[in-house]
Amino acid sequence: MKIRRILATAVAAAVTTPVVLLSAGPAFADTPKPATSKGAAAQQDDLDGPDFEELERLEAAYAAAEQKVEDLTEQRERLKNDLRAGNLGKEVVDELAAAEQAVADAAERKTAADTALTVAKDALTAIEADPAATPEQKTAAAEAVTTAETEVEEAAGAVTDADERLDKAKTAWDDARVALSTKIGLLAEDIKAAEQELAAAEAAVDAFWEDKGDFEECVEDGAVRSTLTGPKTITIGSSANFSLTVKNTSDRDLDSVRSYLFAAQLPESWEDIDEEHPDLDRYFDIDWKTAANPKWTELDFQDDAIELGAIGKGGKVDVTLRLTVDEDAPAGEGIAFTTGEYENEDGSCGISEQYAEVEFDIVEPGAEPEPEETASPSPSPSPSTSAPAPAATSGHTPQGGSSHIPVATGGELAATGSSDVLPQVAAAAGAALVLGAGAVFVARRRKVNA
Repeated sequence: MKIRRILATAVAAAVTTPVVLLSAGPAFADTPKPATSKGAAAQQDDLDGPDFEELERLEAAYAAAEQKVEDLTEQRERLKNDLRAGNLGKEVVDELAAAEQAVADAAERKTAADTALTVAKDALTAIEADPAATPEQKTAAAEAVTTAETEVEEAAGAVTDADERLDKAKTAWDDARVALSTKIGLLAEDIKAAEQELAAAEAAVDAFWEDKGDFEECVEDGAVRSTLTGPKTITIGSSANFSLTVKNTSDRDLDSVRSYLFAAQLPESWEDIDEEHPDLDRYFDIDWKTAANPKWTELDFQDDAIELGAIGKGGKVDVTLRLTVDEDAPAGEGIAFTTGEYENEDGSCGISEQYAEVEFDIVEPGAEPEPEETASPSPSPSPSTSAPAPAATSGHTPQGGSSHIPVATGGELAATGSSDVLPQVAAAAGAALVLGAGAVFVARRRKVNA
């Protein structure tokens, strides 16, 4: 249950079923959040030998199940790519190409033989009509016709053989596609079973900690507030700096604060999204640094957090982010958004109900950049603000201003097109966070990864 997968899932859900995700808000909002151990790290240190060994065994089983899901998913994606590209095995591919060439060669031979026969027959007719022609010339002309007829017959046989060979090659090609499709389908079942194993392993870790007692629920609150600003455009193959400020707005010191950042390249249309493997962050690399950590540190989208350490009451930490766009990235629209979480030594913990986001254009080298707008501070959302679910208690800070998360209404999917994709992604990402997905992460992460 890594928060980056939650965010990626939110992005995929926004693109594939935005209304379903957003309109489901109240149901999610009423769902109780799982508890987490109070002082999990400290409690783990107090475990005796058998308990510690049992925890290690459960955590190892969880890690193995998670890796199994990842491996099977990657294997299935590779096979799907092979199916799309026609990579069905060298022997099958080579034979189909050779059979197609044989058909072309046989057809060319048959055409040449037919032409030669016509020429030979015309010559024989002319010889026979020539009173000056000798018997030897007539015999030679007749033999030429016979030879040409034999070649036509053999060429026709070659065409038949080549056609049969091509039919067999196509059948083998189709069989290979069916076999590969079947394998992909079986892998889908394997993935489903592996996900069930993962859920069982996670439940076992949860049950272990629940048996230890003294639990406290992680909350969603406004203790950590993020502000994110950045450029309006980023050139393909280059890097751009973003500024992230994380502030402690609570009435107490926070012992351990961390931020999570996700950047996505948005497709031009809904149809460009693979629901099972959106992989929208593949064109980005992110590095970060702070005054306390002045060296650039690479951020792994799947696992890493920006570790900010303790932040005192009313204090803040400024983070410099460097977002690099891969040279193979397509031009289009992109988005980066961030949220934070905290954990205290007394076992209290929470994830921010607020997130910040920046929208930007990904442009070709040499493209004329648009004038940048000045970002203004985003006001804290008011608990009494009336807004459509699920965004009533959340705020997000877009580039150049602030707004509440828009929610689709009327039960209709947004129209296809990049101009509609961007706000839906932002809305779904925020919804996933404020409805408790982030809090679920906090609770489970502390138990599974303590």
